[in-house]
Amino acid sequence: MKKIVIVGGVAGGMSAATRLRRLDASAEIIVLEKSGYVSYANCGLPYYVGGIIEKEDSLLLQTPESLHIRFRLDVRVANEALSINRATKTVLVRNLVTQEEYAINYDKLILSPGASPIRPNIPGSERAMTLRTVEDVERITLAVTDKPKSAVVIGGGFIGVEIAENLIHRGIATSIVEAAPQVLAALDPEMAFFVHSELARNGVDLILDKSVVAIGEKSVELIDGRQIDADLVIMAIGVRPDVDLAKSAGLVIGERGGIDVNEFNQTTDPDIYAIGDAAQKKDALDGTSTLVPLANLANRHGRVVADHILGRDVRVVPTIGTAIVKVFELTIATTGWNEKRLAATSRDYKIIHTHPSSHAGYYPGAEQMSLKLIFDAKSGEIYGAQGVGYEGVDKRIDVIATAIRGGISAPELADLELAYAPPFGSAKDAVNMLGYVAENQISGLIETLQWSEVGGHNLLDVRSKSEFAAGAIPGAINIPVDELRERVSEIPTHDVLVFCYAGQRGHTATLLLNELGVEAKNLDGGYHTWVNSPAVLTQLVTT
Repeated sequence: MKKIVIVGGVAGGMSAATRLRRLDASAEIIVLEKSGYVSYANCGLPYYVGGIIEKEDSLLLQTPESLHIRFRLDVRVANEALSINRATKTVLVRNLVTQEEYAINYDKLILSPGASPIRPNIPGSERAMTLRTVEDVERITLAVTDKPKSAVVIGGGFIGVEIAENLIHRGIATSIVEAAPQVLAALDPEMAFFVHSELARNGVDLILDKSVVAIGEKSVELIDGRQIDADLVIMAIGVRPDVDLAKSAGLVIGERGGIDVNEFNQTTDPDIYAIGDAAQKKDALDGTSTLVPLANLANRHGRVVADHILGRDVRVVPTIGTAIVKVFELTIATTGWNEKRLAATSRDYKIIHTHPSSHAGYYPGAEQMSLKLIFDAKSGEIYGAQGVGYEGVDKRIDVIATAIRGGISAPELADLELAYAPPFGSAKDAVNMLGYVAENQISGLIETLQWSEVGGHNLLDVRSKSEFAAGAIPGAINIPVDELRERVSEIPTHDVLVFCYAGQRGHTATLLLNELGVEAKNLDGGYHTWVNSPAVLTQLVTT
C-alpha cells in the first residue's frame, strides 16, 4: 500500500489526489492545505467581490468532509508543511489551529503549494489587500461592505482588470495603476488599446506607465508625485512560485524561479513531484522552461503525476499558454506567443490582423471582433493568436489553440470545416479567413505592411468618401476601390500603401493596382488596426 502526501489542496493537488484514489482504492492519501479551504474556484473570487456570484458556498467545490465521504481522502486544512527530510522521507507539519508540530512519512510526495502574490517593498504596502485565497476574498468583501468611496488596483494583469471591473459594479470609483504602457502583458500593444477603451468607457481611471511608490492611509503616491484617492487598495502586480519548501529541501529551482521538473513532473528527487503554479512548465513552441499559472494546466499535470506514480503510461504535456479574461462586456483571449516575444528571437514570422463579425452580418446582433495571428513566414507554423471582441472570440481562440496543438498550419485554417448557421458564424468563418489571408501571404500573392510601418509611403485610402471624411491617416489620398480603374493615373506608380477599414477592400485594390502596373502593398488590418495602435492613436485626423 502506497502512502502519498500532497502539499496543497487546490487545483493540481486535488486533481492528483482524486485521480490517485480512482486508480488505487487502497493507497493512503493525505492532503495538507495551510488555508482553511480546499478545492475552491479561485478564478471566481473577483466575481464574488462584485456580487456576480452571490454566495460564497458557490466557490467551494468540495470540503474535507465531502472528499472523505466520496474518496476516503485524509484532507487536513490549516495544516502547513514546514520542511521535508528527503533522507527519512518525512514532512514536518504544523497544525495552525493548535500549533502542534508532527511528522508524516511518505512513499511519494507531491508539491502543489501554488504561488504567492508579489508585494513590493514600499511604504504602506501592508495596507494593500491581495486576492488569492478564500480568506483574501472574505477580507476584501468585508472592506467593500463598508462602502469605500475610492479604490486603487495596483497592476493591470488578469486579476487586476477583473477586480477593477467588480469594484465598479459595487459603485466604487476605481483606478488601475500599471507600471507598463499597457494592461494585460500577454497582448500586443495594438490589441491592448481595445481593452483600454473598454475600461475607460466603464469609468475605470487607467493610469499607465506609472508605478506606486507609497501607500498612505487614504491614498497612494505615484512616482511622479501625484496622490490618488484610495480608501481601498488591491495589490495585483503578479505572483511568484512558492518554492521555499522545495528550496529548503535541496530541490533544484529552475531559471524561471519555479521548481524544476522533468516531463513527468518529477523534481530532482524522483520520489517528489511538483505541479501547478509552483512548478516550471515546458513551452510547446521552443521547449524552454516557462511559468504559466493556469488552473486547467495544473489539473492536467495533477492527473499526469497520479498516473506516473501508479505506473500508467502518460503523455508529455507542454504548454501553449491559452488564456481568456472578461473586461466588462469585452472578451480578451490569447494563445501561444505574442509578437513582443517573437521579436526578441531570430524567427522569421508574419502577422495578420482581421476584424470580422462574430456571425453572419445580415443576421441581427453581429458584433465586430479583432483577431491577430502570428505564424512562420515559410512553413506557416502557428506561433500564437490574440482576440478581442464582444462575442465569438472565445471559440475562435479555442480553435486556433487546438490547431497549434494539432500541428495545423496557418494556411490550413482555411480547410477547417467549422459549424455554420447565420446566428453562429459565417460561411467563411473568421478562422477560415485567417487561413485564406495566411495562404495569400506565404504564397507571395500579396505583400502587406503593419500599422507601425505606415510612414514614408504613398498612402492610398480606398474607402468611401464619407469614411475618409470621418477620419484618415494623415497624408493619404482617397480614391474609392470602385473608382480605381478610371483614376489610376492619379496614383503614383511605386511605393503605394493601400488601406481600407479592415483590410479586405485594400486586398482587392492592391491586387488590381499590381495588375495595372502600380507597385502597391496592403496595410494589414487596415485603418481600424492603425487608428487603435499606440504609436498613432493621437494622430487621428477628423472633421
